[in-house]
Amino acid sequence: MIDLYTASTPNGWKASVTLEELQLPYAVHPVDLSAAQQKQEWFLKICPNGRIPAIVDREEGDFAVFESGAIMLYLAEKTGQLMPSDAKGRSEVVQWLMFQMGGIGPMMGQANVFFRYFPEKIQPAIDRYQNEGRRLFEVLDNRLAESEWLAAEYSIADIANWCWVRSYKWSGIECDDLVHLKRWRDAMRERPACERGVQVPQKVENLEEDKEAAEKFARNARKMVQT
Repeated sequence: MIDLYTASTPNGWKASVTLEELQLPYAVHPVDLSAAQQKQEWFLKICPNGRIPAIVDREEGDFAVFESGAIMLYLAEKTGQLMPSDAKGRSEVVQWLMFQMGGIGPMMGQANVFFRYFPEKIQPAIDRYQNEGRRLFEVLDNRLAESEWLAAEYSIADIANWCWVRSYKWSGIECDDLVHLKRWRDAMRERPACERGVQVPQKVENLEEDKEAAEKFARNARKMVQT
């Protein structure tokens, strides 16, 4: 059994979608980020960085893993799924996983901060992160023009990137004209495990349509980025 400590964020979904795809039994432990539970001593023993997600593998002597990408790699290698066994294939998956972790995630995260969360609208900062996010989306689109998935086969690289890219509207990044990226987004959304995974630990309402929910979400996020 895997214990998953998580919240409804792109990084949190990376872990839950992976668990759903691998069909591993897991128990969900929601972490209230607005109450700073991720900074409490009990959680820091699992994740020294004080960030979600984190897992504890009860079958491996209560082995704890933190950092979303490390969790994905651990689960893929534990099961022998969603990751090729040969060195070249594994490297291809890891490259696109690192692309998300070093580019897509940080740029979209900063776009969220400046575009949605900070009360002061610093336009040069908004432009910087939205433009870089768009550039990275174009890199994905170019790759997907020549391949069905980011690597040779469906893998944790697709899961990691999709969990962030799917919230492009929240980041204020336009990408509907990127036809290969859209084809891939649609294919990911149609996977039952992906749909289940992004509802863990709870379903997030369509913030683009529900302005009251969007403002509440932004207020809570504003607290988190200041801790």
